[in-house]
Amino acid sequence: MEITPARIDRTRAELPDGYEVAGFTAAPAPIALWGFGQAPVSEPPQCAGLAAPAVDPTTTRGWSASGPGGIVHTVVARAAGPQIPDSGLLADCVRWTVASGHATGTVTTQPGPGIDAATTVVMSTAVTTVVEGGTQTRSRADTLVAYLDGHVCFVTLITDPGSPHPALAPGFAGDVLTAAVSALRG
Repeated sequence: MEITPARIDRTRAELPDGYEVAGFTAAPAPIALWGFGQAPVSEPPQCAGLAAPAVDPTTTRGWSASGPGGIVHTVVARAAGPQIPDSGLLADCVRWTVASGHATGTVTTQPGPGIDAATTVVMSTAVTTVVEGGTQTRSRADTLVAYLDGHVCFVTLITDPGSPHPALAPGFAGDVLTAAVSALRG
């Protein structure tokens, strides 16, 4: 099937009211969106590849939105080589850690939702960041990735457990990923 990256914008309709939307301008890697921008280190080391897939950044299309239930990033980019993780990697990375600067995180990985002709993976990340004076902030990032037709598509939902607003529903990111794949395929 042919992928049309510009169609990713159609998935903005999945957002509830009250969200501000902008074009995606960050690095096309979930690990950067989780807050691990400066040379992240993972244990086991090979697991970082799940959260930083090799893509051609010049082909990146997507959007970001923020609102009362969290921050949503929906992205697609052309793969820069074979991307589908093998069963051995997924078995090694059921639970792994990542650290960079003042941030540490624990990631759990599992198979994603069933989407025709796509391999999907879900990564749930609990992030702790130490800020001035030793205060810790916590966030949660749920990322769903679809490997399809020479492209990598992902949806990341970042929520703040201390927010006075309820987070978006647990299935929200999966619904957006399914809609994105459908839109990309036309």
